[in-house]
Amino acid sequence: RLLIQIIKLHACSWQWEEVSIMDEKNIPIRTYQVCNVLEPSQNNWLRTDWIPRSGAQRVYVEVKFTLRDCNSLPGVTGTCKETFNLYYHESNEERESYIRESSFIKVDTVAADESFTQVDVGDRIMKLNTEVRDVRVTTRKGFYLAFQDVGACIALVSVRVFYKTCPLTIRNLATFPDTITGADTSSLVEIRGSCVNQSEEREEPKMYCGADGEWLVPIGGCLCNLGYQEKSGACQACPSGFYKARSSEAACSKCPPHSHSLRDGATACECHSGFFRADSDPPSMSCTQPPSAPQQLISAVNETSVVLEWAPPRRLGGRSDTTYNSVSQLCLPCGADVLFSPGQTGLKTTKVVVSELRAHTHYTFTVHARNGVSQAGGAGASQSAAVTVTTNQAAPSPVSSIQVTDVTRHSLSLAWQQPDRPNGVILEYEVKFYEKDQKERAYRIMRTFSRGADVAGLSPLTVYVFHVRARTAAGYGDFSAPFEFATNSDPFPLIGEGVNSAFLLLSVSGVGILLLISAAVFIISRRRSKYSKTKQESEEEKHLNPGVKIYVDPFTYEDPDQAIHEFAKEIDVSSIHIERVIGMGEFGEVCSGRLRVQGKREIYVAIKSLKAGYSDKQRRDFLSEASIMGQFDHPNIIRLEGVVTRCKPLMIITEYMENGSLDAFLRKHDGQFTVIQLVGMLRGIASGMKYLSDMSYVHRDLAARNILVNSNLVCKVSDFGLSRVLEDDPEAAYTTRIPIRWTAPEAIAYRKFTTASDVWSYGIVMWEVVSYGERPYWDMNNQDVIKAMEEGYRLPAPMDCPLVLHQLMLDCWERERAERPTFSQILNMLDKLIRNPGTLRRTGGDSPYLLLTLLFPVCVPEWSVCLWLQSVGLERYRDTLTAAGYTSLESLLTLTHHEMDRLGILTASHQDIITASLQQEMLSQMQHMQHTMVPV
Repeated sequence: RLLIQIIKLHACSWQWEEVSIMDEKNIPIRTYQVCNVLEPSQNNWLRTDWIPRSGAQRVYVEVKFTLRDCNSLPGVTGTCKETFNLYYHESNEERESYIRESSFIKVDTVAADESFTQVDVGDRIMKLNTEVRDVRVTTRKGFYLAFQDVGACIALVSVRVFYKTCPLTIRNLATFPDTITGADTSSLVEIRGSCVNQSEEREEPKMYCGADGEWLVPIGGCLCNLGYQEKSGACQACPSGFYKARSSEAACSKCPPHSHSLRDGATACECHSGFFRADSDPPSMSCTQPPSAPQQLISAVNETSVVLEWAPPRRLGGRSDTTYNSVSQLCLPCGADVLFSPGQTGLKTTKVVVSELRAHTHYTFTVHARNGVSQAGGAGASQSAAVTVTTNQAAPSPVSSIQVTDVTRHSLSLAWQQPDRPNGVILEYEVKFYEKDQKERAYRIMRTFSRGADVAGLSPLTVYVFHVRARTAAGYGDFSAPFEFATNSDPFPLIGEGVNSAFLLLSVSGVGILLLISAAVFIISRRRSKYSKTKQESEEEKHLNPGVKIYVDPFTYEDPDQAIHEFAKEIDVSSIHIERVIGMGEFGEVCSGRLRVQGKREIYVAIKSLKAGYSDKQRRDFLSEASIMGQFDHPNIIRLEGVVTRCKPLMIITEYMENGSLDAFLRKHDGQFTVIQLVGMLRGIASGMKYLSDMSYVHRDLAARNILVNSNLVCKVSDFGLSRVLEDDPEAAYTTRIPIRWTAPEAIAYRKFTTASDVWSYGIVMWEVVSYGERPYWDMNNQDVIKAMEEGYRLPAPMDCPLVLHQLMLDCWERERAERPTFSQILNMLDKLIRNPGTLRRTGGDSPYLLLTLLFPVCVPEWSVCLWLQSVGLERYRDTLTAAGYTSLESLLTLTHHEMDRLGILTASHQDIITASLQQEMLSQMQHMQHTMVPV
């Protein structure tokens, strides 16, 4: 912006003269000249009038001038100059008559790029120079400029003073005013813009004005209001037939089908007559209509249940949110006793099952079709279809209450009322009862024709649970809710019945003596045999403990829902809060979250879900795992909290184990636990497996990956969903689904899964735990593992493994099932080790030669190939290797596969066993040597 084009100059010395000359176009111009080059020490000043700075903080001075070359002037050597000085003085006074030279501040010494000579003047060639200097003026309202001549021959042609601004502009629908640049050449002036008409801020609009008068770095901006769109930097109203519902949209949109807008600037389009838009519909959605009535409504009666099915309406109204409401005119509104499955209102499916109706009764059912605009249209309620049915004879409803009328030491007299809905003539009642402590594991049944029963043969001072159900010609109804009653007690019940006291004392004493003798015989027989046969012991335990709960296979139920409802608790999905995904299971995602049940504290849980698109078999297999877990109650068995089966996705809720699977946990904390801690983990697993074996449950997939660890290092057996491929598939023994490395030989070969095969797997788990998650049999493939087991090979002791633990592993890996220990014996052994930790100090690394000598006395006392071959079950190659000169570990380490082929060791699995076992043995010895070395 120009401050002055031509400024008036005042000569402070007579040496500056105002002279008219002709420019290059022969136009006369006025100049100020000075040319005192013959006299030394020139000091000639020329000053401008007061110049207002008009808010500028830095001004620019453009000077156009001519200057004569000193060399073209004769006799002026030493006095002629070819430069002049530029000064400025800031002032608030417009008319200062006299300003001292010392008050001026020097801007710069100005030199000419082009100078002229006498010849140039003769030829009328004007060599004009243009120089620009910038001056910072910030303290006064205006300023003066001054030019000092120090002995040059110079003519000032023009002086132009100006400052720079960033011009008014519009960016991102924000207006930025004309802005003066900053005081410094590198400064940026921040300016906040203002939104144009019919717009609002999206983000505060800002730009920076640079020192060169250019706008920089636009930030933020504005958006056109609803009903307006951006065009040419302004906001214009949407024309009729268009609308804009959100300011974030750049342009107006055409009205969707069946709608219109009649005015400019519309924010939404109105629906045509007969068409509607729901409150939840976005403005971009087409206007729609309510559906027509459902089609082809049919019914099927089954006793007191009715199945209603229908076809969707012929006209859905252009929407996909059609739902159905089912209403019975007889029970409108229906009470809690009439059940609609999956529901009475808001149905997504075209089928509903109505149950708990009255027998021999007429019902009229009406099915209404509705969608999101039925309420707005006022026509949805009338779009319905109806059907009339008559229910059949049905089983009676449950008995509502039971009372006790008489109580003795061994009997209870019960009475009850007829069911609320007998649905016919009651033919008889069935009473089921059991001791409360048995939890329905062993119950008895009795039948009666009256509404009462005398139950005899009960135990004194015992709480019994009773259920009663009625039967008509249509069959039995459901059992009633449980009712608990207790028998009386007598301190001496037998004496009270006339039994002689002396006889009673002798009888009790005799029974006690017999029990002591039996216990002594049992202990002696147990000590004579290392381990009794597993199958016989299991049968003896069941015989001696008839009250032990026996596992019920859920696959024996025709309906899997019956099993899941019998053994698992249904949980309301609203009480589950899923927080994050922690893994993937066989059937879907596994998440962690929280469970809050009414009246209980909130707990952390793990949530397994069944992925969408599942088959009936996948659903059955998924629920069967919950049916299995629901039967177990032990601190070392993963606890089932409940299931979700009444909505999708199906879920299994279990307790949350913070440290995850045991194998990954051990690998993460390699070498960080004491031997006692590891034995404690093994003890917990053995305790859980003993509980399962007592219930006659065979796990089939016991491995460290299927053991979960909580924050207190408690190990719990999990994963009860292994498919029964060995029974269902004759080729299953050689499929990848079978955990070959953990499975006993008879289970692989003959599908003989028993508690003894679980004991074999437990031995592998012991090896995993002591080796901190090492993979059993390392990199050997499954076929080589099977061959190695058949030929007697067993895993060697891991590094620093106590001898007694490895011996227990070897006992678990006995070829004959009957020779393996039971889980009860394993548990006892581990308890002894924990009570006597000194027995865990001897490891294989202490004296491998002595250990092998004790285990294999056939060999010579010193270490030899014979000892090592016997330890890996390949003693058949003893003579071959000894004859070839392989008599030490060091020499055997040089044995290659090619050399083994030459010596006749052709079986690939045997070669792999030799190589792997040698490397493991040498590694154990080297690590032991490192641990026992004493620094010099």
